[in-house]
Amino acid sequence: MENQVKKLHYDELLEILRHYDTESIFDKVNMIPDSEDLQEAISEYINLRSFVRRSVLGIDIYRYGLFKHLEQVLIPPLFKILFEKAIRLCLENNQFIFQRYTKEKIEESFISTGDGGFVIFDTPLHSLFFAINFEMVIRAYNSYHLYPKLRNIIGSLSLRYAISYDTIFHFDNNFYGSAIINNARILDKDTLNRCLIDQQTYDWFLISIDGLENLQVLTINDIANIYDFLDYNRILLTEGNNEILDNNAANRRTGIINSDILKVGQIQSKETSINIYNLHLQVTMQVFSDRKVESKRTITVSLGNLNTSGI
Repeated sequence: MENQVKKLHYDELLEILRHYDTESIFDKVNMIPDSEDLQEAISEYINLRSFVRRSVLGIDIYRYGLFKHLEQVLIPPLFKILFEKAIRLCLENNQFIFQRYTKEKIEESFISTGDGGFVIFDTPLHSLFFAINFEMVIRAYNSYHLYPKLRNIIGSLSLRYAISYDTIFHFDNNFYGSAIINNARILDKDTLNRCLIDQQTYDWFLISIDGLENLQVLTINDIANIYDFLDYNRILLTEGNNEILDNNAANRRTGIINSDILKVGQIQSKETSINIYNLHLQVTMQVFSDRKVESKRTITVSLGNLNTSGI
């Protein structure tokens, strides 16, 4: 079921241009040429119908510009530390969902913006799980469990998230497409530290699990019945670690314990209006030090908040 992201190659595009077009022309009289042959050739090469949808998770450090100069310099390397720890949590504690990912694959799918960035995943559930793990790492940092001296210098961090679901493509070692454009516009419009999702992300969860509200009652076995996960290795349902959604929903003490979703407004993307929803999750997880595994703490974090002010 896994469809590859469409890759466009510069040399191939340049070859089409050289065949159907002229690189430069300086005649005395300017004329608009007939470009139908070039348009047909480019349309056939690009083949928009071959573009696949991917989920984009946007992460932005809230009010980064208000930090002092030293702190602004330290935040990008700190973000990299936190990002790598979030990757580790995903791969070690959510093995069924992230079984097709490696540390290198996630890092290669990351587009840095300095004070955050965009991560490309196969489905909105991957984006959501990564955001949960990232927020857990942020809480560990803010509460002086992670690099406490650095925390004392920089101060606490607050993040805002956006999840979009649309087409993307790969060109010249980078990712482009509507999913990234829409995500950036959602983050730009948000003036609070929320977790916002677009209409297509909302619809994906509605079709897959009858709505985001059901995350608080579903098990990992229920998730395995989502169409996108049908060909995943099901051995990891029982033998793997699946902390956010385990096999026991009736007596759940860890994982997603509360899920709220509310529509908050619309934004314009090109000539299209995009419905935006505000997502709020409460998640309980057990965390421990890498050096002292036997010392565990149970921590509950909120992803997003309940403020539904317009955007």
